[in-house]
Amino acid sequence: MHKSRRDFIKNTGLGILGTWLGSTYLTACGGGTKAKGKGPFANIGLQLYTLRDLLDADPRVTLETVAKIGYSHVETFGLNTDTDQFWGLTVDDLQKILKDNNLQSYSGHYDLSKYLSKDHQDKESVEKYIEVAHKLGQKYIIAPVTPMFDLNNLKIEDYQYAAEQLNKAGEMAQKAGIKMGYHNHFWEFRSFPNGTKGLDILLAFTEPNLVVFELDIFWAEKSGINPVSYFTKFPGRFPLWHIKDMDRAYTTPVVGEPYDSMPLDSINAKEVRFTEVGTGTIDYVALKDSAEVAGLDYAFVEQDQIYLPNKFESVKKSYDFVQKYLAKL
Repeated sequence: MHKSRRDFIKNTGLGILGTWLGSTYLTACGGGTKAKGKGPFANIGLQLYTLRDLLDADPRVTLETVAKIGYSHVETFGLNTDTDQFWGLTVDDLQKILKDNNLQSYSGHYDLSKYLSKDHQDKESVEKYIEVAHKLGQKYIIAPVTPMFDLNNLKIEDYQYAAEQLNKAGEMAQKAGIKMGYHNHFWEFRSFPNGTKGLDILLAFTEPNLVVFELDIFWAEKSGINPVSYFTKFPGRFPLWHIKDMDRAYTTPVVGEPYDSMPLDSINAKEVRFTEVGTGTIDYVALKDSAEVAGLDYAFVEQDQIYLPNKFESVKKSYDFVQKYLAKL
């Protein structure tokens, strides 16, 4: 159920005019001009999961404000396959709002948890996702996570099965001119007894012409992994990046013991804290030099949790850093 406008104003912390007219707030803090440069950073996107509460409250105003901040495109999430809606919007309504605000959507996250699980027969419909993605003009359908049902007990064969499924989905998507992709968290960097990692298995067992990868830079770094090592080992396989930053007080890697056997919620609560891009420990200025070898086409700001009272202020801070320090790729 959608929240009232009063709830929306309270949650954003902007005040009536700043929230509902958008331009008042943005003018005051110097926003509102879209990037005019070229490249994945000058034309930065936003993964909309970052503003999920605001989208539930009022998706139209939220998207309008995202556009006014300067974001060029958005990555979708949260398709309700029972109603064919995003946050209460039909696909046609969403398409119109994006067009009215000069926003593109090149990529979307679609739930494929059961599709990638060898223990489930009631698979999600890849065909449905392809239909929606094609209508939105998206080039990529991204599986945002491995099967969440038993993360601490994923085995080599689970990743091999997921890779086979991604290949099959990639074949279907290819017919519509769309690429299938996979987005990582930290557990894909856990090592099996033979030394291999889940992400390595997915990369090795998927066909490069069918399946791409969206590297979440934060989760790679939080796993003690240098993202550049993956870009150089698997060149051209990472056309999508998630850009988020790590709080300087929460830098301990969460891969290896005792973390590999801890419940996911326990790890996130004790060891993980996000911050706006450019205010944490991840050196994006250095990482941008690896964009070409990675094959980067599109980058998205994302912040799983925002701790500022004004969530639009948070995504604007990240946007401003990207424009100032990364846009000249």
